[in-house]
Amino acid sequence: MRFELDPPLTPALRQEIIAMWTDVSNAGGAVGFVPPVTQEQVAVTANAAFDDFEAGHDHLVLGFDDDGLAAMLFLVSRRFYLSEHWRTVKRVMVRPGSQGSGYGAAIMREGERVAKSLGLEGLYLTVRSGHNIEKFYSQLGYKEVGRLPGTLRVAPGDDRDEILMWLAL
Repeated sequence: MRFELDPPLTPALRQEIIAMWTDVSNAGGAVGFVPPVTQEQVAVTANAAFDDFEAGHDHLVLGFDDDGLAAMLFLVSRRFYLSEHWRTVKRVMVRPGSQGSGYGAAIMREGERVAKSLGLEGLYLTVRSGHNIEKFYSQLGYKEVGRLPGTLRVAPGDDRDEILMWLAL
């Protein structure tokens, strides 16, 4: 996989990211939506993330293979000076057809490498319970540091914990 940090967000790249984000969401990925979701719905959230990136607050890490965009994540600032030594990892996703290829671990390792190169001291992320995704992050060195019981309502009667995880760099 070839990685790009903070690429120019051309209209074509924006659309490619939104399309992948929609596909990941509709495949059950916990990236801010519950399926079914449309590209128009995803675009609202994506455009807000793009605006924060283009304003220089956040970083975008993309992974490409021979078929195009394959993985991505954002390193998000809280925009609070007491927290400038760490970032939140958000919207970690791998193209559904590439699941199980090692791309998830690869994009996470690249995000960690970027964070270290920026002089950051830690990475934080949250995970939706119910799919054992926290095991994936644990294998990458993240530690569970908290859990908010039932704070994510994915459907009526289906509340999930939000798992808080930390990686010291």
